[in-house]
Amino acid sequence: MTQFVYKQIVDDLKKKIFAGDFPDMRLPDERSLSETYQVSRSSIKRALTKMEHAGIIFKKRGSGTFINPLYIKNESIFNYEGSNLGVTDNFQMHGVKPKIRVLSFEVIPPTEELQRDLFLQPHDFVYKIVRLRLFDETPFMIETGYIPIKIIQNLNQTIIEGSIFNYLEEAHNLAVTKSFLSVYAEPSDDRDRELLDLKEHEPVGIMEGIFFLDNGTPLEFSNMRFHYKYLKFNTFVSVQE
Repeated sequence: MTQFVYKQIVDDLKKKIFAGDFPDMRLPDERSLSETYQVSRSSIKRALTKMEHAGIIFKKRGSGTFINPLYIKNESIFNYEGSNLGVTDNFQMHGVKPKIRVLSFEVIPPTEELQRDLFLQPHDFVYKIVRLRLFDETPFMIETGYIPIKIIQNLNQTIIEGSIFNYLEEAHNLAVTKSFLSVYAEPSDDRDRELLDLKEHEPVGIMEGIFFLDNGTPLEFSNMRFHYKYLKFNTFVSVQE
């Protein structure tokens, strides 16, 4: 089993939760889950811990592990769970991950803003990647990302058609663990209306910010433009004494 087996368990359990496979809102015990997935108890413990930290489940001492009813009611598509902050893993609808359509992929010199935000020199070229995210065939987000070539030299069309952050983690042992994001709205422009099927008077939601590697290096500046109906997200806060 790979070190990512717990992620597969989490993904499968979330799908089963939304499919109504646990009508009593209670998960099987760890031993039963271990037998079901044919993995060690430690993998099950890790998966359940990740789900608990994300607010998907909660443990009741002496009673078992239960599904958080607010998670079932959650209409958000944006839920950061675990350590990887990639859009592909964390933007989901009812446990289904979005499709990706690459709109453009090019190499450009960094603007003054990118030099400042990503700590670049004028000669530090960046990949400019524009992708459309869709659930089924319904577009919900235009994502424009800028990644320095000096950090990743071999990005290609195949990689950007999937999860870039997962590629970094699996191929280069680089994890994206921090981000600074701003969320706001503004009037939609012609491109927003064309790609996101918005009407002229409808706004676009924007999530913009910088993603950092676990060593503190700024990896990407990203601008995400949402159909306003999808700009809703929740977070789970745990207060430690």
